[in-house]
Amino acid sequence: MEKTLASSTPAPIEAVPLRRPGRWIAAAVVLILFGLFVYGAATNEAYRWDTYARYLFDTRVWAGVWKTIQLTVLAMAIAIVLGVLLAVMRLSPNPVLKVSSWTYLWVFRGTPVYVQLVFWGLFPSIYKQLDLGIPFVHQFVHIELQGISAAFLFAVIGLALNEAAYMSEIVRAGINSVNEGQTEASIALGMTWGQTMRRTVLPQAMRVIIPPTGNELIGMLKTTSLVAAVPYTLDLYGRVGDISGANFQPIPLLMVAATWYLAITSVLMVGQYYLERYFSKGASRKLTARQLRKLASAQGKPVVVDDTVDGSPEGQGRELK
Repeated sequence: MEKTLASSTPAPIEAVPLRRPGRWIAAAVVLILFGLFVYGAATNEAYRWDTYARYLFDTRVWAGVWKTIQLTVLAMAIAIVLGVLLAVMRLSPNPVLKVSSWTYLWVFRGTPVYVQLVFWGLFPSIYKQLDLGIPFVHQFVHIELQGISAAFLFAVIGLALNEAAYMSEIVRAGINSVNEGQTEASIALGMTWGQTMRRTVLPQAMRVIIPPTGNELIGMLKTTSLVAAVPYTLDLYGRVGDISGANFQPIPLLMVAATWYLAITSVLMVGQYYLERYFSKGASRKLTARQLRKLASAQGKPVVVDDTVDGSPEGQGRELK
């Protein structure tokens, strides 16, 4: 009987990986094309790499980079606060607030940002003066707008008001992603509608809100190049344009601007990655390496983390052995 079983046992299969020559050919073609592009750019005199190196860390370019960062941060901060307010207004049961929010979105999403910035540049010409106080009774503050030279302020306001319309839709989508049972539970605990939004819904909606907000922040960084419509020319693109207008070498100066935009974008992408990882805690049932170690420590068991499952830096998909 044992001989019969031994004779009937099939021989082990020698598995041979499937060869995929198409992948290697495609990779080789891409590398060759990339190498040709780099070689062509390095040997092309039109790029003027000496001029590029001279102005990459120029003090005027540094000042423009700092102004661009200020424009981005200030405009985005105002846009986020106003976007949350508009989203809450649109979801409010109050019809006046809902219609007002929808009208704001209709206007600012329906007109180009460049046109809006031009209008903000002409704001002192449209409104000669600004009075703050009780209408038709008494004005506490009287401001002559024609005497104000605040291109930076108008640039921030123009960018922020336009971006707030898009942030409103992002926040609204995040709020709608939260299960209705969370709202019902909060109301059952005696919370008002505002407390439910602030304490229950918005914290859970951040997991959905953060990724598109990071994209909007990067988009805002690049949109700052349009503030010349205000006009404001002390940003990075404006500074580079002034320098190229003096030395008549626009190509290397554009490369300088592109390099700094890429550098700032890279930093923002890293920050976005860590924010997404922070707010996505608890969204997945897969435990990270740190969570596995704490679990094993609590149970008094030795832990060995297998990093070969997916190789992700978050440790998701790792196994406890």
